[in-house]
Amino acid sequence: MVCSAAPLLLLATTLPLLGSPVAQASQPVSETGVRPRGGLQRRQWGPLVGRDEAWNERIDRPFPACPIPLSSSFGRWPKGQTMWVQTSTVTLSEEELGQSQAGGESGSGQLLDQQNGAGESALVSVYVHLDFSDKTWPHEVSRTLTLPAASASSSPRPLLTGLRLTTECNVNHEGNFYCACLSGYQWNTSICLHYPPCQSPQNHQPCGCLVFSHPEPGYCQLLPPGSPVTCLPAVPGTLSLNSQLQMPGDTLSLTLLLSQEATDLSWFLRHPGSPSPILLQPGTQVSVTSSHGQAALSVSNMSHHWAGEYMSCFEAQGFKWNLHEVVRVPLKATDVARLPDQLSISCATSPGFQLSCCIPSTNLAYTVTWSPGEGSKASSFNESGSQCFVLAVQHCPMTDSVYTCDLQSPGLAPLRVPISITIIQDGDITCPEDTSVLTWNVTKAGHVAQAPCPESKRGIVRRFCAADGVWGPVHSSCTDARLLALFTRAKLLQAGQGSPAEEVPQILSQLPGQAAEASSPSDLLTLLSTMKYLAKAVAKARIQLDCSALKNLLIATDKVLDMDTRSLWTLAQARKPWAGSTLLLAVETLACSLCPQDHPFTFSLPNVLLQSQLFGPTFPADYSISFPTRPPLQAQIPRHSLAPLVRNGTEISITSLVLQKLDHLLPSNYGQGLGDSLYATPGLVLVISIMAGDQAFSQGEVIMDFGNTDGSPHCVFWDHSLFQGRGGWSKEGCQAQAASGSPTARCLCQHLTAFSVLMSPHTVPEEPALALLTQVGLGASILALLVCLGVYRLVWRVVVRNKVSYFRHAALLNMVLCLLAADTCFLGAPFLPPGPRSPLCLAATFLCHFLYLATFFWMLAQALVLAHQLLFVFHQLPKHRVLPLMVLLGYLCPLGLAGVTLGLYLPQGQYLREGECWLDGKGGALYTFVGPVLAIVGVNGLVLAMAMLKLLRPSLSEGPPAEKRQALLGVIKALLILTPIFGLTWGLGLATLLEEVSVVPHYIFTILNTLQGVFILLFGCLMDKKVQEALRKRFCRAQAPSSTISLVSCWLQILSSPSESMSEGIPRPSSEDMGTARS
Repeated sequence: MVCSAAPLLLLATTLPLLGSPVAQASQPVSETGVRPRGGLQRRQWGPLVGRDEAWNERIDRPFPACPIPLSSSFGRWPKGQTMWVQTSTVTLSEEELGQSQAGGESGSGQLLDQQNGAGESALVSVYVHLDFSDKTWPHEVSRTLTLPAASASSSPRPLLTGLRLTTECNVNHEGNFYCACLSGYQWNTSICLHYPPCQSPQNHQPCGCLVFSHPEPGYCQLLPPGSPVTCLPAVPGTLSLNSQLQMPGDTLSLTLLLSQEATDLSWFLRHPGSPSPILLQPGTQVSVTSSHGQAALSVSNMSHHWAGEYMSCFEAQGFKWNLHEVVRVPLKATDVARLPDQLSISCATSPGFQLSCCIPSTNLAYTVTWSPGEGSKASSFNESGSQCFVLAVQHCPMTDSVYTCDLQSPGLAPLRVPISITIIQDGDITCPEDTSVLTWNVTKAGHVAQAPCPESKRGIVRRFCAADGVWGPVHSSCTDARLLALFTRAKLLQAGQGSPAEEVPQILSQLPGQAAEASSPSDLLTLLSTMKYLAKAVAKARIQLDCSALKNLLIATDKVLDMDTRSLWTLAQARKPWAGSTLLLAVETLACSLCPQDHPFTFSLPNVLLQSQLFGPTFPADYSISFPTRPPLQAQIPRHSLAPLVRNGTEISITSLVLQKLDHLLPSNYGQGLGDSLYATPGLVLVISIMAGDQAFSQGEVIMDFGNTDGSPHCVFWDHSLFQGRGGWSKEGCQAQAASGSPTARCLCQHLTAFSVLMSPHTVPEEPALALLTQVGLGASILALLVCLGVYRLVWRVVVRNKVSYFRHAALLNMVLCLLAADTCFLGAPFLPPGPRSPLCLAATFLCHFLYLATFFWMLAQALVLAHQLLFVFHQLPKHRVLPLMVLLGYLCPLGLAGVTLGLYLPQGQYLREGECWLDGKGGALYTFVGPVLAIVGVNGLVLAMAMLKLLRPSLSEGPPAEKRQALLGVIKALLILTPIFGLTWGLGLATLLEEVSVVPHYIFTILNTLQGVFILLFGCLMDKKVQEALRKRFCRAQAPSSTISLVSCWLQILSSPSESMSEGIPRPSSEDMGTARS
């Protein structure tokens, strides 16, 4: 340390005394011409916090006993004795250092006065102040300071047996005194609380060095002795850990056992090479527990970011203690950066190449060996916190090879990182060299070429060479190194490293500059992630931001919203579609954490407008605010909604934030009741928050007016919990109050969050009406299908007498079973808890998907059998071959489609629709159902058209009008029978998928398809002539003509006029088919 004034040395002398002191011994007596010192005071014990090794090497300890403070012996001495102790100031020059006897006499002469004879002896510590006139003092002071001659004198003079330096003070150019305690001494806790620490990298002891503004700071006090032989202090605690070597992913456990009562317990971590320790607090990885006499620190998912020296600091017995343990964490393969991680090279153009692997800074020593390494040159260099090992291969290998970077550390298994090398041979398809932007060397088709990022960026640039030798697009993961460092700080802050109150403002102060320099999608995503981690840390710690930190946040947000949509946002959203939702959540959380002392606060930027006000308990009117945006925006909170929040004199702060351009950056996710349509937004998102004390309120009535809007308004808010945490628009708790044709949309919401209004060119059908129709239709369909199964139970042996009828009724029976199970599952799904974490909801969705698909595939099987009979009149289908094929088509195909859909979309969070137990229409899961259904409906429609042509051709070409009418009736009946059986009504689903469509197709689609079971019973079962005859024979003989069954039979007879061929669902072919079809 460079000093501008001479240092001060404070010495402790140890004297064995005769006699015993009285209570007045703690009061020093001033001697004429000697400046009194207050060094002899009642002191408390303190801990040893590390030792100054340099001082221990040069200091000489001539005495074996430990110095004991005077106050420690008060309780052992007998009463009735008087002793006077005085500490004096002695001024010495360098020439006088050798004459220390004079200093000793001046410092200890006439120190004691014995009044009553001999008694017990005790050790007393006396402090002497040495002031050196020169700016530097010689290191041989400890060797030249000898015992004074007075110490050898006989009784009653005291015997000076020890001399030791305790405190060293240096003065800087500003006049401040930096006073550091030497080994075995420490400042008392009460002094530590009133003076700042030195913050010296060479001194990490608590209360080991303090800064004073006056030249008489006092003296470091002696630490409590432990062993009389070693003179080491008695530390009131032990620190242990489960293992000093923690493997990546393990959980570190440190336990502190205390023998004395301790307070102000804190945990710290000093990274390798870092001078300052970092405070550890509870976070996503850190947990801290404490109980009587014990404290514990746990760190989960260990990595190299958590390696270093762990310290436990606490106060006990009036002093601060510091116990520490060093923890080492080996690196894992993902910590090693390879450039490149694969290489395709032509030996003809590039005889040699260079490989590198870089590792972050760690407290483990790593050495690297390359294999194969023959004929290559290895080197290493350090760069911005990482160490890189480079291998320069001089000669290109003849065949494909794998080079391995072996990282070895003593006592650990080697970490092997492979780099594959592909050699381009003659005749291989390659992509040519390209130097348009970056240098892309000749690369073999089907491989990825890599290039380093520009200077000051981290990551890699990749470009795929297609199989036809054409270069693909460039994919860059390059991220600014400074922004990446901020991201790491924010992520570790949320995990538990650092104090949010200190770290968050520091990181926010750098965000505007980083936002202005962001030039790639990776920069944008890293910036958004940094803001997200800061918001989570602020929310967990419940800290408040000052206006300066909030301004930095708003400036950075304005720059992010103003970034080019095509070059940055579009590419960033291709990687993470929820990037806009991440920005909204971070800004919403941080902007609502303004410190109450900074109210009122107003800040306006082109894309960000914020107004924050503080209200007392007696504010008279409603809260109202307006923003000069386009379109204009106004918001109002009625007083009756705020009154419950201001009880007991509590002040409330209301923060209103308007974000422009953000609505276009949010994903098009629409919750329940909004459908899958795309909406237009006015470009504004309003965020309102209310804080009462340190508590945030989310409930309250808010009235908002969005001006100059066209279309049908839907008042919505952004719900961050929708779509598996990715967020989406929801209208729950909000309703529109605008009259039809009004240019202003008024919204009334019963909660506080991020609001907006969606404008739709068409009206979405009301959910309650469609839901009621769906439930009624499904219930009727289920009852009809049960009746159909009962009918088949009675007439199966009668109606199934040949192969054609067997195929038809077997397919119809399986279709009825699948549709019955599917309708039952779909009807009960709304009563299950929705969400991907609900096993019942997942099971219901999967079963509905599978069973409805199975229903349609059995429809397809029945249509294919009919098509075969129409095209190949005299060809008979073998039963033992056709039936297995029908089962395979009807069950295994839909099961495979449903299983693939579940495995593909569930891990991506795109399987379930938000708030419902049905397939999601956003990510593509719904189309795995819609696609096959529409394809089957199309095939069945073609088969139906073939049947209609067969019915119309002979009757309309020749024959009397009566036969024509009979043929037309047959066509109509065939349509009634085959349309529900073939599922042709599902084709109306195409109309419901269109955006600009009226509500009529929605209702028609719902009615026809929920009643499909009723139609199958009527037209597919009861209109079958053989079924009618079987029922008539079974019931007409056993019942009276006046019974209900007889009436049903009479009704069935009216419907049985068409020919038998139509009862089979197979039209009779014309004479051109050279015969009739066999029944």
